Parts: sequence; structure tokens; C-alpha cells
Amino acid sequence: MKDMAVTATVTGTLNLPIIDLSSPHRFSTASSIRQACVEYGFFYLVNHGVDEDFLNQAFEESAKFFSLPIQHKINLRRKDYRGYTPLYAEKLDTTSLSQGDSKESYYIGPLTDATSVRLNPWPSQGELGSNEEICGASAHSDYGMITLLLTNGVPGLQICKDKLKQPQVWEDVPHVEGAMIVNIGDMMERWTNCLYQSALHRVMPTGKERYSVAFFMDPPSDCVVECFESCCSESSPPRFPPIRSEDYLNEKFKLTYDSERNLQCSI
Repeated sequence: MKDMAVTATVTGTLNLPIIDLSSPHRFSTASSIRQACVEYGFFYLVNHGVDEDFLNQAFEESAKFFSLPIQHKINLRRKDYRGYTPLYAEKLDTTSLSQGDSKESYYIGPLTDATSVRLNPWPSQGELGSNEEICGASAHSDYGMITLLLTNGVPGLQICKDKLKQPQVWEDVPHVEGAMIVNIGDMMERWTNCLYQSALHRVMPTGKERYSVAFFMDPPSDCVVECFESCCSESSPPRFPPIRSEDYLNEKFKLTYDSERNLQCSI
């Protein structure tokens, strides 16, 4: 994903909790993750064990792909939520009147699942050449369960901890070298009856290209998402009805990609 955005007012820096996966104190680590999910919906993850060379290669390949001419990228256009999504085709802030987000994305599914593998389109090596486009992401909370995020170090990510408060207060999330950024999504909020709250976040400008790689961890499509028994009671009944994971995500994707209909004739 390559993104940049329009100007915005900096409102301060947010010091998110840092969770060290190498810590031998498992119960203390679990407690810290819980507290982070309750208070922020976001945290850093260090000593996660993902190979640094592999991550660098992911960003190098991202830069190659997004620098391709639009004619090449559009051949790999998204089908069944896999593939290339051009500028303005996504609208993460569905309450906004804008035509869509000025960002480009490229989505793939699991590489070990035969069904998903067939849906993953790939550019040929001959195509990897160089018009760069500048992009950004509007305010949104992630739809699924958990998101793991890595960036190329360029800042721009901001979080609004209290999404119901008006006016919204946004804080910068600084880059921590070697750390993943983890955040919970709306599905986890439903499961925990809003004990864990998905936080609004957006990407704002820095004057530099910003690349990010996001891994969305979601349950199987037939999983029923309903409030955990430990998160509800007579005095605090479930706030959301049960729903299949696939139905819930499809609902959300429809809203996100509504703006794409207006884009068809312009490409």
C-alpha cells in the first residue's frame, strides 16, 4: 500500500504501549496486551521474529509495483477483494462526502490456501518499471479482528482514541524501528461487547512517499461473531446481534468500494 494525504493539524504525539514478545513473563505480557486493547486499541510489537530481510524485500517489491504505469496496474484490478485498487476506488470514511481516498492498494490472500492462491493476481517480472502517484487514507477503523502493520518509517499515521467525541482529537503515532503496529478491528469490538474498542486512524501528509504493509487477521468465513460470555451480563447485554464473519466483512466492503462505481468510466 502506498499513501500520502492532504494537510492536517498536528495535535500531539501518542505514546503507545510497547509489547515485547521475547519476554518470559507470559501472564504479564498478556495483561499488558489486554490493557492496551482496552485503553488504545493499538500497541507496538517488538521482537516479533519476522525476518528483517524479508520485510525489506516486501517494501522493495511494493515500490516497484506502485511505480508502474497505471495501464499495467489496472490489468491486475481487484476481483473478489484480491488485486490492485486504484486511486479513489476505496472510501474508508463512509461518512465523508468525498469521492474516495487518494491511495493505491494491492491485496492478496493466503498463499497456503488453494482457493485463495488462485485469486491472487501477480505482475510479471517484465513489468517491474515508473510513474509515481501520491496517495492517502481517510479516517476509519479496521473491519476485521486484528491488523499487523509495518511501514517504511515515514510518519503520517494518526489515531483518534475516542471516536465518539466531538470534535475529534488526533495524535501522531511515531515510528519505532523494528516494531510492528498492532490494532484491533470492529469485529473484535463486537466480540468483546466494546470492552476492546477499535480506534479511528488515518494517514496524513509528510512530504514523502509512505509505504505500508498490512496483514489482516480474520476468522474463517463461516465463523459466527457474537459477544463472548465473559463480556456480557444482565446489566450489560450484548450490543450487537450475532453475524457470520463473511457476511459482516462483505457488508463493510460494499460500503468501502461504493465509490468505485463512479471511477469506472474515468479509467
